[in-house]
Amino acid sequence: MKQVLDLHIHSKYSRACSPKLTLENIAKTCEVKGVDIISTGDFTHPLWFKEIDSKLEEINNSGLYKLKNSDLKTKFILGTEVSLVYKDKGKTRRIHLVLHAPNIQAVRDLNDKLADRFNLRSDGRPILGISAPKFCALCFSVSKDFLIYPAHIWTPWYSVFGSKSGFDSLSDCFDEYTDKIYAIETGLSSDPEMNWRLSALDNLSVLSSSDAHSLDNLGREATVMNFDGEVTYQKIYSNIKNQKNIELTLEFYPEEGMYHFDGHRDCNFSCAPSKNLLCPVCHKPLTIGVASRVEVLADRSLGKKSPKAVPFKKIIELDKIIAEVLGVKSRQSKKVKEEYNRLISSFGSELFILLELEFKKN
Repeated sequence: MKQVLDLHIHSKYSRACSPKLTLENIAKTCEVKGVDIISTGDFTHPLWFKEIDSKLEEINNSGLYKLKNSDLKTKFILGTEVSLVYKDKGKTRRIHLVLHAPNIQAVRDLNDKLADRFNLRSDGRPILGISAPKFCALCFSVSKDFLIYPAHIWTPWYSVFGSKSGFDSLSDCFDEYTDKIYAIETGLSSDPEMNWRLSALDNLSVLSSSDAHSLDNLGREATVMNFDGEVTYQKIYSNIKNQKNIELTLEFYPEEGMYHFDGHRDCNFSCAPSKNLLCPVCHKPLTIGVASRVEVLADRSLGKKSPKAVPFKKIIELDKIIAEVLGVKSRQSKKVKEEYNRLISSFGSELFILLELEFKKN
């Protein structure tokens, strides 16, 4: 059975995120989008965890959850993103990690441990003053079945390989827990082909997720897996750990990503990788983007596949296509929404329309 997974999103309790990101709205939108399994996001936030605990129920002891008293088929996996900010080797590190839990009790126990040391109420993506190895140790002390991996692995400000605060290798970041890291997330500004250029990533699953801050962006990137029989947390964990049953990933065009190129936002300037590290407008240092960072660490030329490469497809969200066709600037316009809803009502989910629907010419 094929399932579409979006493993990294946020809730209404994360900064700069839509107040419409409720569990009910997320579940409804996933059915429209064609996403089968969605992260809860933000499970460390006390108020959001209270909603998760009260509004979701476990599906047949599977480690996956659904809305109580609802006919919606959307399945939730317990997930969050955390921001680690700490000093290491004389440098301030700012690392975002994705974390998945095997069950509600594991989340409750981890949240209790974190709340003793950190403020979990300020943001759905908590800022924790703890190193990556110590965070891994804390999680695994609660449950060996926590799944931890780097978020948007190349972005400059908050990622493992980021030019501003990252590392040059996973082992430099995770130390003795490196062999417990089974995956990486591409992020919007890179695609699998770019990640294949670093052979050190060959034995890790390459995952894509939306990192959605609004309902509209759910499923803009996703991972497609195959399952025999009932879908469970442990099967998802095993697929990721063992690089199996991952059929393909759905990708944003990385050139559209905010951090793909080098640039200086204040001057509205960006450029492909070059030797010029200064903004030509203000002459201040550029922020070194994802494409440049890949060039620095890559040990393969572009176009060479990883031995364990999984196929990927680049997609443009349906409402953006509609807006372009109608000559409308905003995907939020009434015209766009009416046509979007008409297509969904006529043919099925957004991802079905984008990936599988065949149109015959008259």
